Amino acid sequence: MEEQQQNKDPKMDWKKMLSHKWIVKNIPFFLFLTVLAVIYIYNGHYADKTIRDINKTTSDLKEMQYEYKTLKSEVMFRSKQSELAKAVEPFGLKELTTPPIVLQDSLSEKAVVSNK
Repeated sequence: MEEQQQNKDPKMDWKKMLSHKWIVKNIPFFLFLTVLAVIYIYNGHYADKTIRDINKTTSDLKEMQYEYKTLKSEVMFRSKQSELAKAVEPFGLKELTTPPIVLQDSLSEKAVVSNK
């Protein structure tokens, strides 16, 4: 007889635990677990979004670095003397073959000489 009561006691405990009163009594705990689950899911989505943003920014930065290097090398190439001469030739401009002539003002020479 005692064995039958001991066998029924665990079943009765489970029935008591799953009763309407027990569920109502533990609603705040279930709500707390629900809030924790929502926060956990949100945190996962937020982390994924942040990682995607970081990867996108990194790829944009690499692309801009490549573009900068390309433009810099192009400017360096175009600023060479021979390339400049080729670029302005259609406008009728040519390189000087003789050195430039230095012009001096004769009045400024007299002023310098008279001050001495």
